[in-house]
Amino acid sequence: MEIKTIGLASDHAGYELKQYVMEYCKAHGYEFKDYGTYSTDSCDYPDFGHALAEGIEKGEVYPGIAICGSGEGIGMTLNHHEKIRAALCWMPEIAHLARQHNNANVLVMPGRFIDNAMAEKIMDEYFNTDFEGGRHERRINKIPVQK
Repeated sequence: MEIKTIGLASDHAGYELKQYVMEYCKAHGYEFKDYGTYSTDSCDYPDFGHALAEGIEKGEVYPGIAICGSGEGIGMTLNHHEKIRAALCWMPEIAHLARQHNNANVLVMPGRFIDNAMAEKIMDEYFNTDFEGGRHERRINKIPVQK
């Protein structure tokens, strides 16, 4: 995967894991842009999910990592954007397939259900897996709703 600047977003439930993700990025030499939230104060995940999605769509960042309590809410928000393919990953094998078959451009993790060690394994797999293309490209091209 070609990494530009990684876009990060979380809500309050994902804030602590996002702090670990920042340390992971620094340790691996990845630049990142944090779209918020910036504390554990209660907040609304769509505010930060939309900001991350727009950053990817504008070419400011690629790829993205998003975290909320279950990963579901922020993932749903991200996937409302036509150019986003956000994949909820709670184990490395899912991150591998999300990249290999779905060319996921946002890794979503469930902050309340995985620890830092698992997050690291997931990120390692995600960043070290390339998109396979071929039949998968055809399928990805069918994702946007044709109007």
